[in-house]
Amino acid sequence: MSSQKKLLKRFAKENGLTNTRYYVDDGYTGTNFERPGFQKMIEDIDLGYISTVIVKDLSRLGRRYDMVGYYMDTYFPDRDIRFIAVNDNIDSDEGESEIAPFKNVLNEFYARDISKKCRSSYHIRGSTGEPLAPPPYGYIKSPDNPKKWVIDPEAAQIVRDIFKMALEGKSNETIARILQERKVLIPMAYWQEKGIRKGGKVTQPNKYKWCKTTVTKCKLNNPNHPINSAKIIEIWYNKCKENG
Repeated sequence: MSSQKKLLKRFAKENGLTNTRYYVDDGYTGTNFERPGFQKMIEDIDLGYISTVIVKDLSRLGRRYDMVGYYMDTYFPDRDIRFIAVNDNIDSDEGESEIAPFKNVLNEFYARDISKKCRSSYHIRGSTGEPLAPPPYGYIKSPDNPKKWVIDPEAAQIVRDIFKMALEGKSNETIARILQERKVLIPMAYWQEKGIRKGGKVTQPNKYKWCKTTVTKCKLNNPNHPINSAKIIEIWYNKCKENG
Protein backbone atom coordinates (compact mmCIF):
# COMPACT_ATOMS: atom_id res chain seq x y z
CA MET A 1 0.00 0.00 0.00
CA SER A 2 2.79 2.46 0.87
CA SER A 3 4.54 1.76 -2.45
CA GLN A 4 1.33 2.55 -4.34
CA LYS A 5 0.98 5.83 -2.47
CA LYS A 6 4.58 6.76 -3.28
CA LEU A 7 4.04 6.00 -6.97
CA LEU A 8 0.86 8.07 -7.14
CA LYS A 9 2.38 10.94 -5.17
CA ARG A 10 5.41 11.05 -7.46
CA PHE A 11 3.24 10.92 -10.59
CA ALA A 12 0.99 13.73 -9.33
CA LYS A 13 3.97 15.91 -8.46
CA GLU A 14 5.69 15.32 -11.81
CA ASN A 15 2.48 16.20 -13.69
CA GLY A 16 1.53 19.30 -11.68
CA LEU A 17 -1.46 17.72 -9.97
CA THR A 18 -1.87 19.31 -6.53
CA ASN A 19 -4.22 19.14 -3.55
CA THR A 20 -4.26 15.34 -3.64
CA ARG A 21 -6.09 12.91 -1.39
CA TYR A 22 -5.91 9.13 -0.98
CA TYR A 23 -8.98 6.88 -0.99
CA VAL A 24 -7.97 3.52 0.46
CA ASP A 25 -9.86 0.22 0.67
CA ASP A 26 -7.31 -2.10 2.21
CA GLY A 27 -8.73 -5.58 2.76
CA TYR A 28 -11.66 -5.25 0.33
CA THR A 29 -12.01 -7.23 -2.88
CA GLY A 30 -11.89 -5.29 -6.13
CA THR A 31 -15.15 -6.90 -7.21
CA ASN A 32 -16.95 -4.97 -4.47
CA PHE A 33 -17.89 -1.47 -5.60
CA GLU A 34 -19.62 -0.69 -2.29
CA ARG A 35 -16.28 -0.54 -0.46
CA PRO A 36 -16.17 2.54 1.78
CA GLY A 37 -13.13 4.31 0.32
CA PHE A 38 -14.48 3.99 -3.22
CA GLN A 39 -17.93 5.22 -2.17
CA LYS A 40 -16.35 8.22 -0.40
CA MET A 41 -14.50 9.08 -3.62
CA ILE A 42 -17.76 8.87 -5.59
CA GLU A 43 -19.44 11.10 -3.02
CA ASP A 44 -16.67 13.70 -3.33
CA ILE A 45 -16.87 13.55 -7.13
CA ASP A 46 -20.61 14.23 -7.00
CA LEU A 47 -19.95 17.16 -4.66
CA GLY A 48 -17.52 18.63 -7.20
CA TYR A 49 -14.37 18.20 -5.07
CA ILE A 50 -12.47 16.03 -7.58
CA SER A 51 -11.31 16.71 -11.13
CA THR A 52 -8.83 13.85 -11.62
CA VAL A 53 -8.75 10.23 -10.45
CA ILE A 54 -5.36 8.48 -10.48
CA VAL A 55 -4.84 4.77 -9.80
CA LYS A 56 -1.77 2.55 -10.02
CA ASP A 57 -3.49 0.34 -12.62
CA LEU A 58 -7.02 -0.55 -13.72
CA SER A 59 -7.33 -3.34 -11.17
CA ARG A 60 -7.12 -0.71 -8.39
CA LEU A 61 -10.33 0.86 -9.71
CA GLY A 62 -12.00 -2.54 -9.64
CA ARG A 63 -12.06 -6.09 -10.95
CA ARG A 64 -15.48 -6.20 -12.58
CA TYR A 65 -15.48 -5.65 -16.31
CA ASP A 66 -18.98 -4.15 -16.42
CA MET A 67 -18.52 -1.73 -13.52
CA VAL A 68 -15.04 -0.54 -14.47
CA GLY A 69 -16.33 -0.01 -18.02
CA TYR A 70 -19.25 2.01 -16.69
CA TYR A 71 -17.07 4.34 -14.65
CA MET A 72 -14.48 4.80 -17.41
CA ASP A 73 -16.90 5.17 -20.33
CA THR A 74 -19.88 6.89 -18.71
CA TYR A 75 -19.56 8.09 -15.12
CA PHE A 76 -16.20 9.89 -15.36
CA PRO A 77 -16.80 11.49 -18.79
CA ASP A 78 -20.29 12.70 -17.77
CA ARG A 79 -18.71 14.54 -14.84
CA ASP A 80 -15.67 15.77 -16.76
CA ILE A 81 -13.33 13.68 -14.61
CA ARG A 82 -9.87 12.90 -15.94
CA PHE A 83 -8.97 9.27 -15.28
CA ILE A 84 -5.38 8.01 -15.17
CA ALA A 85 -4.07 4.46 -14.66
CA VAL A 86 -0.32 5.01 -14.31
CA ASN A 87 1.14 1.56 -14.95
CA ASP A 88 -1.34 0.81 -17.74
CA ASN A 89 -0.44 4.07 -19.57
CA ILE A 90 -4.09 5.11 -19.67
CA ASP A 91 -5.06 8.79 -19.56
CA SER A 92 -8.55 9.84 -20.59
CA ASP A 93 -7.17 13.23 -21.71
CA GLU A 94 -5.29 11.37 -24.45
CA GLY A 95 -8.40 9.72 -25.86
CA GLU A 96 -10.05 6.32 -25.58
CA SER A 97 -7.82 3.39 -24.72
CA GLU A 98 -8.21 0.35 -26.97
CA ILE A 99 -6.38 -1.95 -24.53
CA ALA A 100 -8.44 -1.02 -21.44
CA PRO A 101 -11.39 -3.39 -22.14
CA PHE A 102 -9.02 -6.35 -22.49
CA LYS A 103 -7.22 -5.48 -19.27
CA ASN A 104 -10.56 -5.19 -17.46
CA VAL A 105 -11.58 -8.66 -18.64
CA LEU A 106 -8.25 -10.13 -17.48
CA ASN A 107 -8.59 -8.38 -14.09
CA GLU A 108 -12.06 -9.90 -13.60
CA PHE A 109 -10.81 -13.36 -14.58
CA TYR A 110 -7.97 -12.97 -12.09
CA ALA A 111 -10.42 -12.14 -9.28
CA ARG A 112 -12.57 -15.16 -10.16
CA ASP A 113 -9.54 -17.44 -10.26
CA ILE A 114 -8.32 -16.25 -6.86
CA SER A 115 -11.81 -16.70 -5.40
CA LYS A 116 -12.01 -20.26 -6.75
CA LYS A 117 -8.56 -21.11 -5.35
CA CYS A 118 -9.48 -19.69 -1.94
CA ARG A 119 -12.69 -21.74 -1.80
CA SER A 120 -10.75 -24.85 -2.78
CA SER A 121 -8.13 -24.16 -0.11
CA TYR A 122 -10.78 -23.68 2.58
CA HIS A 123 -12.52 -26.89 1.54
CA ILE A 124 -9.29 -28.89 1.74
CA ARG A 125 -8.37 -27.42 5.14
CA GLY A 126 -11.88 -27.93 6.49
CA SER A 127 -12.11 -31.53 5.25
CA THR A 128 -8.98 -32.38 7.24
CA GLY A 129 -10.55 -31.01 10.42
CA GLU A 130 -8.51 -27.81 10.51
CA PRO A 131 -10.51 -24.90 12.00
CA LEU A 132 -11.11 -22.10 9.49
CA ALA A 133 -11.66 -19.31 12.02
CA PRO A 134 -10.38 -18.20 15.43
CA PRO A 135 -11.64 -20.39 18.29
CA PRO A 136 -14.96 -19.27 19.78
CA TYR A 137 -15.66 -18.61 23.44
CA GLY A 138 -14.95 -21.83 25.32
CA TYR A 139 -11.90 -22.80 23.28
CA ILE A 140 -8.33 -21.59 22.80
CA LYS A 141 -5.60 -22.49 20.33
CA SER A 142 -3.49 -25.42 21.43
CA PRO A 143 -0.06 -24.32 22.73
CA ASP A 144 1.44 -27.27 20.85
CA ASN A 145 -0.45 -26.78 17.58
CA PRO A 146 -2.06 -23.43 16.73
CA LYS A 147 -4.15 -25.16 14.04
CA LYS A 148 -5.93 -27.17 16.73
CA TRP A 149 -8.49 -26.01 19.30
CA VAL A 150 -8.48 -27.16 22.91
CA ILE A 151 -11.00 -26.46 25.65
CA ASP A 152 -10.45 -23.33 27.72
CA PRO A 153 -11.50 -24.65 31.16
CA GLU A 154 -12.62 -21.33 32.64
CA ALA A 155 -14.71 -20.15 29.68
CA ALA A 156 -15.95 -23.67 28.96
CA GLN A 157 -17.49 -23.84 32.42
CA ILE A 158 -19.51 -20.71 31.66
CA VAL A 159 -20.74 -22.28 28.41
CA ARG A 160 -21.74 -25.43 30.32
CA ASP A 161 -23.60 -23.28 32.85
CA ILE A 162 -25.45 -21.64 29.97
CA PHE A 163 -26.46 -25.05 28.62
CA LYS A 164 -27.58 -26.17 32.06
CA MET A 165 -29.76 -23.09 32.56
CA ALA A 166 -31.22 -23.50 29.07
CA LEU A 167 -32.15 -27.14 29.85
CA GLU A 168 -33.84 -25.88 33.00
CA GLY A 169 -36.11 -23.81 30.78
CA LYS A 170 -34.56 -20.40 31.34
CA SER A 171 -34.80 -17.92 28.45
CA ASN A 172 -31.77 -16.26 26.88
CA GLU A 173 -32.73 -12.96 28.52
CA THR A 174 -32.89 -14.63 31.95
CA ILE A 175 -29.55 -16.38 31.43
CA ALA A 176 -27.96 -13.07 30.39
CA ARG A 177 -29.31 -11.39 33.54
CA ILE A 178 -28.00 -14.19 35.78
CA LEU A 179 -24.52 -14.02 34.22
CA GLN A 180 -24.50 -10.26 34.73
CA GLU A 181 -25.53 -10.65 38.37
CA ARG A 182 -22.70 -13.15 38.84
CA LYS A 183 -20.31 -10.61 37.29
CA VAL A 184 -19.19 -12.99 34.57
CA LEU A 185 -17.08 -11.15 31.98
CA ILE A 186 -18.57 -10.95 28.49
CA PRO A 187 -16.43 -12.90 25.94
CA MET A 188 -14.60 -9.90 24.47
CA ALA A 189 -13.72 -8.53 27.91
CA TYR A 190 -12.63 -12.02 29.01
CA TRP A 191 -10.30 -12.42 26.02
CA GLN A 192 -8.77 -9.00 26.63
CA GLU A 193 -8.21 -9.73 30.33
CA LYS A 194 -6.50 -13.04 29.43
CA GLY A 195 -4.36 -11.40 26.75
CA ILE A 196 -5.97 -13.47 23.99
CA ARG A 197 -5.76 -11.54 20.72
CA LYS A 198 -9.09 -11.21 18.94
CA GLY A 199 -10.43 -8.90 16.27
CA GLY A 200 -12.74 -6.13 17.38
CA LYS A 201 -12.95 -4.28 20.67
CA VAL A 202 -15.19 -3.94 23.69
CA THR A 203 -18.03 -1.62 22.65
CA GLN A 204 -20.15 -2.39 25.73
CA PRO A 205 -19.02 -0.06 28.58
CA ASN A 206 -20.25 -2.59 31.17
CA LYS A 207 -17.95 -5.60 30.77
CA TYR A 208 -20.42 -7.78 32.67
CA LYS A 209 -23.51 -6.86 30.62
CA TRP A 210 -24.48 -9.99 28.69
CA CYS A 211 -27.14 -9.82 25.99
CA LYS A 212 -29.38 -12.57 24.63
CA THR A 213 -27.49 -12.61 21.31
CA THR A 214 -24.21 -13.46 23.06
CA VAL A 215 -25.96 -16.21 25.02
CA THR A 216 -27.35 -17.63 21.78
CA LYS A 217 -23.88 -17.72 20.23
CA CYS A 218 -22.46 -19.49 23.27
CA LYS A 219 -25.03 -22.24 22.85
CA LEU A 220 -23.31 -23.07 19.55
CA ASN A 221 -19.96 -23.51 21.30
CA ASN A 222 -20.51 -26.84 23.04
CA PRO A 223 -17.10 -27.51 24.69
CA ASN A 224 -17.68 -31.25 24.48
CA HIS A 225 -18.25 -31.32 20.73
CA PRO A 226 -15.92 -29.03 18.73
CA ILE A 227 -17.08 -28.58 15.17
CA ASN A 228 -15.74 -26.91 12.05
CA SER A 229 -17.26 -25.81 8.77
CA ALA A 230 -16.50 -29.11 7.02
CA LYS A 231 -18.50 -30.99 9.67
CA ILE A 232 -21.37 -28.52 9.34
CA ILE A 233 -21.39 -29.06 5.56
CA GLU A 234 -21.35 -32.86 6.11
CA ILE A 235 -24.30 -32.65 8.52
CA TRP A 236 -26.25 -30.44 6.13
CA TYR A 237 -25.53 -32.78 3.21
CA ASN A 238 -26.63 -35.87 5.16
CA LYS A 239 -29.82 -34.12 6.27
CA CYS A 240 -30.59 -33.28 2.65
CA LYS A 241 -30.12 -36.93 1.68
CA GLU A 242 -32.39 -38.07 4.52
CA ASN A 243 -35.10 -35.64 3.39
CA GLY A 244 -34.75 -36.67 -0.26
